[in-house]
Amino acid sequence: MRLFQNSGLYPSYLPRLNQLAAKASSFDARRDVFLHDRFGAAHFLKPVLDGAADAFFTNGDDEVLQRQWARERGMKEAPTLEAILLAQIEHHRTEVFYNLDPVRYPSAFVAKLPGCVKKTLCWRAAPSGSADLTAYGAVLGNFPSILEAWRSKGCRAELFFPAIDPVMEQYGHSERPIDVAFVGGYSRHHSARGRTLEQVAALAADRKIVFCLDVSRLTRLAESAVGRLLPLQKHRRPDAIARIARLPLFGRDLYELFGSAKIVLNGAIDMAGKDRGNMRCFEAMGCGALLVSDAGNYPEGMDPGRTIVTYEAGNDCLAQIENSLRNWDDMKARAERGRRAVGDLYSKERQWVLFENLLERI
Repeated sequence: MRLFQNSGLYPSYLPRLNQLAAKASSFDARRDVFLHDRFGAAHFLKPVLDGAADAFFTNGDDEVLQRQWARERGMKEAPTLEAILLAQIEHHRTEVFYNLDPVRYPSAFVAKLPGCVKKTLCWRAAPSGSADLTAYGAVLGNFPSILEAWRSKGCRAELFFPAIDPVMEQYGHSERPIDVAFVGGYSRHHSARGRTLEQVAALAADRKIVFCLDVSRLTRLAESAVGRLLPLQKHRRPDAIARIARLPLFGRDLYELFGSAKIVLNGAIDMAGKDRGNMRCFEAMGCGALLVSDAGNYPEGMDPGRTIVTYEAGNDCLAQIENSLRNWDDMKARAERGRRAVGDLYSKERQWVLFENLLERI
């Protein structure tokens, strides 16, 4: 099987990649730097991570990476990123195209794929407005309610899961000096999450609390010297959060943080109803931290009271964190059970078997 996997970059991750790959002068070198950093690795299939000869990977929105490939292959003038991606697929003689960035490359792109492509799948576990993905053989995701939404739009939708990155096993086997860590987005659209973070940030006087926040442009402006003169109060973070906030972390730096934290705090946003199990859950548990997350419907292996801790609305998150830290020996055992459970249920080997089974059905 000739597999082609396309992904995409968070804008806030790009400066880190450019720094890590500053000396990478070829497509292969820049791509290898990216894959070594493990950003998004929970979604990358086993043949990609193994470097299999018939598997090809790229980030189709990474202009530096893609133009390196185009120059190396002698593409004339300045082709579009779409043209480069199509050329890569044709050059690779792709049979299975798996796209993690389908809103950028929707059905209109699928219609342009070369004839060598026999199967097309994409991952989309978020609402996507009017995006048309009906040309894909299947839309994959791990939130049943969102899969139903895709079905209502005429797509075939199938349950699929992120997997534990084997590299996570290198992290979290010594002391955990950080009491609570949180890594994620912060904006006025995260109102419930913001209230929870403010409560937990108040523990910083007595506990080691680390928040690594990816804030919106408006928040950055609102908190600047100029922005404080403008009517942007609703975009500013509460003082308790702003005092301890750090820059966002990605890749191996995120693994290092989670491997150093007793508790990783998670809070879903209102996009999947009561469905839970975003990638942060897999990353936290894979690095051996105790996942403390909001109540809802979790996938197998993420079991409240056995492998994770869940909280309800209001002050319950604070109470659950304080209880977990007071009874850390018991909660450490719970975290270790969680690490073993997700490592077994969501291994790269099982993810690949499930993917192969999906290919047989579509």
